[in-house]
Amino acid sequence: MKIFVAKLDYGVDSDELQTLFEGYGSVSSCSVITDRDTGRSKGFGFVEMDDKDEAMAAIQNLDGTDLHGRALVVKEAEERKKRSAW
Repeated sequence: MKIFVAKLDYGVDSDELQTLFEGYGSVSSCSVITDRDTGRSKGFGFVEMDDKDEAMAAIQNLDGTDLHGRALVVKEAEERKKRSAW
């Protein structure tokens, strides 16, 4: 299950995010999205967990929690709509 995490402090990296979610189960991948030009965090990321129950527990427990002074937004990731060629 893919999880969307927003309102990340700009100092949070993928390793720290993964450690946070590993408290709820096995994390198969984790990435904080960065700006292509500056390399600076965009303040959001994605976490993938294979076990849906573990993922749901992480979402329920981490949504709204404080990390470095910011209240996290944690929810199931939505499928990205494909851009049209127009």
